[in-house]
Amino acid sequence: MNLNIETPALLFSATSLILLAYTNRFLTIATIVRSLKQTYEQKENSTILLEIKNLNLRLTLIRYMQLFGVLSLFLSVFAMLLLFVNQELAGIYLFGLSLLCLLISLGISFWEISISVTALRLHLSGLITDKLDS
Repeated sequence: MNLNIETPALLFSATSLILLAYTNRFLTIATIVRSLKQTYEQKENSTILLEIKNLNLRLTLIRYMQLFGVLSLFLSVFAMLLLFVNQELAGIYLFGLSLLCLLISLGISFWEISISVTALRLHLSGLITDKLDS
């Protein structure tokens, strides 16, 4: 198998955009957690506590998404360096490992989105039930 130095470079733009999206998700959820914490301190409610617990899990998943995304980018750069110094076999393996890290990151992202959708459906189900009852 032959791997050009340009091939790992293809991951740069994609990985950078993915990391930016992950960071935006993190910041949004952090803002919601802070708001819910203030609400909980004013009016202790078990539902708010469950929402905070759910958001805490999502923050943990986003941290791992970011970790594997950054690791993917790091390994791509290192693979390029190895290809630059004519260490093609090691560069190929590191590039493969960087692709695996990117897949793991995307898989965790899917998991986090699934949790988010489930939480939103539960949140909306109360609204729909209230509207149907009236």
